[in-house]
Amino acid sequence: VQLVESGGGLVQPGGSLRLSCAASGFTFSAFAMSWYRRAPGKERELVAPISNGGGSTNYAESVKGRFTISRDNAKNMVYLQSNSLKPEDTAVYYCNGRLGFFDYWGQGTQVTVSS
Repeated sequence: VQLVESGGGLVQPGGSLRLSCAASGFTFSAFAMSWYRRAPGKERELVAPISNGGGSTNYAESVKGRFTISRDNAKNMVYLQSNSLKPEDTAVYYCNGRLGFFDYWGQGTQVTVSS
């Protein structure tokens, strides 16, 4: 089982990033997927989950209206489009896949929002 995030980096406030997560080794289309983040000195935060079919999404209040989660079950990919980025969005972003007792995590990708 692998979840590999990419797309992080340094961006100025107001900028955009598209995070990607490539999944392998499990039946991706059966799993709900989520993006989490952990900022320095803070607890891990659920940013956005998406249902296995992609028809249901949700967002943390802190990112609502700025971030969009999506998935492509044909490619085993999940994405997080992040717009109007703020310094407080700085964190390591993690991809998660969950189905019942099965709970998989990627290694994370760093997003830094700074001028």
